[in-house]
Amino acid sequence: MANSDSDDYWVQEPELAPNDPMRNFMPTSFGKTSKEANIAAQIEQTRRKVEIPQKEKKEKKAASDSDSNSDSDDDDDDSESDEEDEAARFPVSHEVVFTTHDRAVTSIALDPAGARMLTGSLDGTIKFHDFSSMTPTTLRAFKSVDPWGSNKSGSTDSHPIQHIEFSRHSGGAFLCVTAHPQAKIMSRDGDVLTEFVKGDMYLRDMNHTKGHVGEVTTGTWHPTDQNFCITAGSDSTLRIWDVNNKRSQKEVIVFKSKAPGCAGRTRMTAVAWGAPSSGGAPVIVSAALDGSLVMYSGNGPFSRPAAEIRDAHKADTWTGGIDISSDGRMVVTRGGDGLIKLWDTRKFKQPLVKVEHPSTSDRYPMSNIKYSPDSSSIIAGSASGHLHILNPGNLRPEHVTPITPGVPLIVVDWHERLNQIITGSANSETHVLYNPEKSHRGALEVMSRAPKVRHIDDDPSAIMDQSSGISGDAIVAPGALGGTKRGGVTASGKSRDPMRPQMQTITPFMRSQPDAKHISENIPLSKMLHEDPREALLKYADAAKKDPMFTNAWAKTQPVTQYAETSDGEGEEGPDRKRVKR
Repeated sequence: MANSDSDDYWVQEPELAPNDPMRNFMPTSFGKTSKEANIAAQIEQTRRKVEIPQKEKKEKKAASDSDSNSDSDDDDDDSESDEEDEAARFPVSHEVVFTTHDRAVTSIALDPAGARMLTGSLDGTIKFHDFSSMTPTTLRAFKSVDPWGSNKSGSTDSHPIQHIEFSRHSGGAFLCVTAHPQAKIMSRDGDVLTEFVKGDMYLRDMNHTKGHVGEVTTGTWHPTDQNFCITAGSDSTLRIWDVNNKRSQKEVIVFKSKAPGCAGRTRMTAVAWGAPSSGGAPVIVSAALDGSLVMYSGNGPFSRPAAEIRDAHKADTWTGGIDISSDGRMVVTRGGDGLIKLWDTRKFKQPLVKVEHPSTSDRYPMSNIKYSPDSSSIIAGSASGHLHILNPGNLRPEHVTPITPGVPLIVVDWHERLNQIITGSANSETHVLYNPEKSHRGALEVMSRAPKVRHIDDDPSAIMDQSSGISGDAIVAPGALGGTKRGGVTASGKSRDPMRPQMQTITPFMRSQPDAKHISENIPLSKMLHEDPREALLKYADAAKKDPMFTNAWAKTQPVTQYAETSDGEGEEGPDRKRVKR
């Protein structure tokens, strides 16, 4: 209702009681309303509710009992404050969980900028996650790639992902190692750039083979040159590859095992290629299934190792974790014998320190151990699902926190630029641990965005081809996908549904053949191809009888056709009848 003397307007509102249910249906304001996210509340929701393990509780209780009763309360407060201080040193106060795989997560890789995260699994797929496009309500992978899903042979075999790793100097490509003799170099979008050749398995001398003849177990990049990488195989060799030459390896390092009964061969289980950050000669350190630990000079020659330790770990146990410190002097190994050992490359004979640590390599050979970016800590998972942060000098635990209690923690990684710890577990979960005060971007950036309200149809796993990242409502021209595998058929064109009839393949030869209409209209007597010869002749019988064309000359002299008659014995021939010689 408007006043006549002024431009002020007032709106008459219904008189309702404060607790009247009708107030829920009445508008509180006019115009477009904006809903801003509470960033602090979103980050607080990701804070971890960590419980102190029972072992630590007993140790702290025993320590408190030994002190005087008068100072017990003060000691408890000090111990709790010390624990909080230790936790504040590491980015483990908050976490974001990704559940994008169907089976155990066996490998994790982040590009140097920390913008893209890849996870590999026993299900044979690699999931692509982009931190810049995710929100707190859309923690999903935007793409899923099977490295062997669209091979030229047309088979649909998948191989578990053993190891994936981005190049240390470029985020445009990553090394993909599967349970197969051929490793691959793939782009950050999932395209295969290089597929290394497979060696001849019938050659006894591995020095004459051009590639691995057995399964590749792991691999890593050169510490300073982005054009080279190294792979370890079950054929007792380490092979250095040039990513620009897939026909043959650049160098082959043949390890001759001295264990009895193995004919000089063993399986190489882990490899690390490191160099001092200040500059210096790189070193290659590798572990073998016979318990040996071998070190080579990174620049060669590779005919014999620079140092070798035969019984570094227990024989016939899988040493899957190995890493080199940032200064290139220290090497840490995690063996299948339940021990973590620290080695000095300058005195590569005996371990400096060794501690007991539950191993998971008997079930998951991809279990690893990692130095922090500045080598001030060492991180490793455990069979109980705890993350152990160890002191690099004495290997004592500085902080232990549960990630997936009761489920083995397989792989760990600590990104330098993000200052975040990423873990992969056997329950197909990927955890990104961070600290809002010390971490940068990554998961912190995701939780700092407003939640995106999406319809159920916007789920990319339901409306997108995860293998190619194409939306379900996208318009794709015929032939525009090239060699991309289609959803309803295999790479060879056969239907995935066994009850579905196979469509006829239109070949180029079939396209060049003229149709039936063109033949019948332009080619004379083409209809005779589809007629019965007897019926075609009988339709001219009456016409030939009335007006004979060939026998008309004998119509008057011989009106009745006469046929030759043969005698009874003239046409008979038998074995007793003699032939007349002429």
